[in-house]
Amino acid sequence: MFKLKKLVSTKVGILFIIFIAVVIVMTLLSPRKFLSNYNIQSLAFQLPEFGILSLSMMLIIITGGINLSLTFTATLSMIVGGLAMSTSFATTNMPFQAVLIGIALMLLVSAALGAFNGFVVSYIGVTPMIATLGAATLFEGISLNITKGGAISGFPLMFLHIGNSAILGIPVPMLIFMVVLFLMWLLIEKSKMGAAIVMIGSNPRVAEFSGIKVKQILFKTYIISGLLAGVAGIIMASRYNSAKESYGSSYLLQSVAASVLGGTSISGGEGKVAGTLLAVMILQVISSGLNIFGLNRYLTNVLMGFILILVLAINYFTGQTKK
Repeated sequence: MFKLKKLVSTKVGILFIIFIAVVIVMTLLSPRKFLSNYNIQSLAFQLPEFGILSLSMMLIIITGGINLSLTFTATLSMIVGGLAMSTSFATTNMPFQAVLIGIALMLLVSAALGAFNGFVVSYIGVTPMIATLGAATLFEGISLNITKGGAISGFPLMFLHIGNSAILGIPVPMLIFMVVLFLMWLLIEKSKMGAAIVMIGSNPRVAEFSGIKVKQILFKTYIISGLLAGVAGIIMASRYNSAKESYGSSYLLQSVAASVLGGTSISGGEGKVAGTLLAVMILQVISSGLNIFGLNRYLTNVLMGFILILVLAINYFTGQTKK
């Protein structure tokens, strides 16, 4: 009884209970379909890209900002890297070399796009929402100019294994996600940089007076966020066997919803990796349930928007009550 009270008293504990409740409801409503091997495997392959993008968004929100160019960073990096990979493979017929070039370029481009956002926000001083909204339009425009609205394809079979194969029964994307989770936990909750990021989100002025190089930390944070988007882009490109500017577009709203639902303060200064993970799992299970019940897939966005507004409202009134 004491342990249950202790669990309910924390945000992560409440999220865990909600996750269990959602799984039980979905299981009771459709036990054969929801607990089928196909659905569980599908969840395991889809969740990592959503989870990585949510962690990327969470990192920026902790600083008191938001990254509206997140999914466009992922798609532009996969398009540039995918184009280089397919061209290299077509001309040299050396799959390993082509995959290395493609992945390296995807990560390099995503880090560069993150650095661009970081420079505009931290050194020029543009508000994160405006800066990343402009970047989103810019990145999408570049992507469309490269693809002409189509998709980049012709990847080596070796590359497809990243997003579609499993090791000892565990999907490769899930293994990548687990590594990213651990590294993000170390960064945010165990490192000096993580403490600095939280302090900047709480009060950038106080952080600066405390000796923290605010601009430098913000710049690095956006680079890391961009890199995470690049990793998600690699998984998506591999899973779909192509690269297109529209891939993962629905994840933008969902990543914000997952971050806020997971306990990250929209005003900055607070956020837990465990909370975001549980929120991602809850939203992914709900999304899967909607598909199983044959409901319109666009209802997912409606539901995500409703959940986001509801959580923001609850957080606001809770904060007012505490005051």
